[in-house]
Amino acid sequence: MTIVPGADIEFADLPGRRSGDPLEHVDSASSLRIVQLTHQPRRRAHRHPHSEEVVYVRRGAGIVYVDGVRSAVGPGDVVHIPAGAAHATVPDPGEAMELICFFPHPSLADNIEETQIDVMTEETDE
Repeated sequence: MTIVPGADIEFADLPGRRSGDPLEHVDSASSLRIVQLTHQPRRRAHRHPHSEEVVYVRRGAGIVYVDGVRSAVGPGDVVHIPAGAAHATVPDPGEAMELICFFPHPSLADNIEETQIDVMTEETDE
């Protein structure tokens, strides 16, 4: 058994979000992220080519974008994102969100691709 104190979780800045990896130093077949979001007028999607993602909305409200579909989400909601789907979560204006994201894959670094899709307009810079 491993217990990771919340104060020991280090957060990294990623495009449009801050992400903490509580299992970073644990030998595990899965991975978990705590993601903190603030509203931004532009937000790019990303994808996980090697696994699905399950997201639990811990706090805040906004929209989740998955392959062109936008849906409202709020505290307590759970979102299943299929492997390879372009997706992002955008807090409502003035809102901050915190998400708990689970991946049945051991390494997010090997399982993430940033896209050029702006989830607010669906325009790309490619």
